[in-house]
Amino acid sequence: MYAGLWRILPGPWWVRLVILLVLVAAVLFALVEWVFPLVNEFIPAPDVTVETS
Repeated sequence: MYAGLWRILPGPWWVRLVILLVLVAAVLFALVEWVFPLVNEFIPAPDVTVETS
């Protein structure tokens, strides 16, 4: 999969690297902004109480 993606990107290796870094940053941004908060609504948070004595 990664080799196929590398082959279809245009330009020399350094342009391909920049494009891949931008794509990875965009995917991570989308996950943090939209996907993880949406999934968080469906995961119950445990009720933790800490007592001090």
